[in-house]
Amino acid sequence: MGYFEALILGAIQGLTEFLPVSSSGHLELGAHFLGVKDSNNLLFAIIVHAATALSTIVVFRKDIWVIIKDLLAFQWNESTQFTAKIALSMIPVGIIGVLFEDQINEIFSGSVIFVASMLAVTGLLLLLTHYAKPQTGSVTFSKSLIIGIAQAIAILPGISRSGSTISTALLLGVDRAKAARFSFLMVLPPILGAALLKLLEFIKAPASAVDMAYGPIIVGFLAAFLSGLIACTWMIDLVKKGKLVYFAIYCFAIAGVVILITLL
Repeated sequence: MGYFEALILGAIQGLTEFLPVSSSGHLELGAHFLGVKDSNNLLFAIIVHAATALSTIVVFRKDIWVIIKDLLAFQWNESTQFTAKIALSMIPVGIIGVLFEDQINEIFSGSVIFVASMLAVTGLLLLLTHYAKPQTGSVTFSKSLIIGIAQAIAILPGISRSGSTISTALLLGVDRAKAARFSFLMVLPPILGAALLKLLEFIKAPASAVDMAYGPIIVGFLAAFLSGLIACTWMIDLVKKGKLVYFAIYCFAIAGVVILITLL
């Protein structure tokens, strides 16, 4: 993997981690058209996952700092409750992700029609939010669990994690700004968890990482971090303005083209 390929794949990772489109599908397409055979390099995957996690922390640094300070007060305050809701939302993805992710990937691996169909499902969810009336509700414990289930379902290839969680929150009547905040902060533990799992995998079998120069790795990190900053900030603004319908159109278009090409 050269500098250009690392730049493009890093940017794709950063953008699609937050935009309501399928990140895995876009990475595969990017690697295919760039002719990159080592796109699954463990070391590179660890670096770009860490970069997107860092971009989330930077965007929500004030929120995270307030939460940490409130947690250290050891009281049942708003931040403690918010953290408990995040933890509750992690249960479904923890169960499915840890126990069944490999089986899910094996069942649907290589099924282009299925991935395209799931991308259309993502588009449908985003479209529904366009017609939902703006609400002023908050994320309750029951809602956080339902949003967590939506995140777990997003393990299916073609289902967007940010798209499914934000759409579910909005359809449950959560205020747009609160929906965006909860959805992006709840995504932080899985991103860090994925990076940690890949790091452990790399430590156990360092030979599984394809040899890469430090230059492309640094470029990939910077590309993922900067594009993640842009995508995260942009998505928050789009959710507040109720403009997710544009991504719904995009998902429908890509799904239609892929299904048409496959059938022909």
